[in-house]
Amino acid sequence: NSACQAIELLIQKGVPEAHIVFLNLISAPEGIHCVCKRYPSLKIVTSEIDDALNDEFRVIPGLGEFGDRYFGTDD
Repeated sequence: NSACQAIELLIQKGVPEAHIVFLNLISAPEGIHCVCKRYPSLKIVTSEIDDALNDEFRVIPGLGEFGDRYFGTDD
């Protein structure tokens, strides 16, 4: 919901929805669907779409593995 709130603020300040590009590092499918449904003219750019959200609404597997993804390493 924080993305939707930020986008809504931009629209309230006069930015046309079609001019907004939402750039993020890692997304969950639920978040993408929420943003696209509410703002169909907005563009989303993301580097990765993870599996889902857990019961605490955290992305699974999440940002904890970003370093491994980016650098191609693992513990």
